Amino acid sequence: MVRDAAAKQQPTTATAAKPKTWVRLVALVAVLLTGWHVFASFLWIAPYSENAREVVPGQLLTNYMIPFFGQSWSVFAPEPINGDYHFNVRAIIKTSDGGTEETGWVSATDVELSMIQYNLVPPRAGIQSSEVASSYKGAFDSMQEVDRAVIAGDFEVENWEVGLRAALESQKSEGGSSPANRSATIDELMREEHRSTAYATQVARAIWGDSVQQVQYRVSRQNIIPFAQRHDPSAVRPEPMVVLPGWRGPVVEEGQNDGNFGDVFRAQFERITR
Repeated sequence: MVRDAAAKQQPTTATAAKPKTWVRLVALVAVLLTGWHVFASFLWIAPYSENAREVVPGQLLTNYMIPFFGQSWSVFAPEPINGDYHFNVRAIIKTSDGGTEETGWVSATDVELSMIQYNLVPPRAGIQSSEVASSYKGAFDSMQEVDRAVIAGDFEVENWEVGLRAALESQKSEGGSSPANRSATIDELMREEHRSTAYATQVARAIWGDSVQQVQYRVSRQNIIPFAQRHDPSAVRPEPMVVLPGWRGPVVEEGQNDGNFGDVFRAQFERITR
């Protein structure tokens, strides 16, 4: 009896139940997705290297990171971001009497930044105008001096992209640039023209509705006070560098939802302009 009682008091080790098959599959998928995200983020955030990014074929890396996971190496030293980009929009609208009227400028950047100020969970929409402005100015700065006068011109509303490209391609290459490099530079500028005009069109329609006939956007970059002058109370920021392309016909991308964009943007615009 004593032996039986002692045997009953000895602890027994329970055999751990094996996880079910579906649990293992879910865990495996989660690990693979996490590994891919960490790898993709590393390639994207690291200093730019064409060879490194070619590890991921085609546009897969860009399509995955943009627009939700995009980050920039430029937030780190030795070359942190040292300037602000702004994107402003105005339009020519049709009036009730059949004429046209030129509106004032609206700062899309100020409207978007107001969405993320004092917000613990800022929306991604709060920085898109700055990204559009930065990309456009980068493409514009790579153009020749004679090209910039062409870009500032106005073209036919319906076919302005065709007219602008033809005008740029008619300019002679300067500085020993090869035809291939010249063509690539023009292609990049036209992509940014299309993108910027499409965004400006959405902003204009959000504010002035379907009466918008043409749009014009103004891109600017203003550097911060230089680091060496950070303690100088009389130091002022340098004047902004402004790019002003000509008037463009509206651009509407297939599948975009002007209604949703307009509801969000217009409500925020009205809130900060009251």
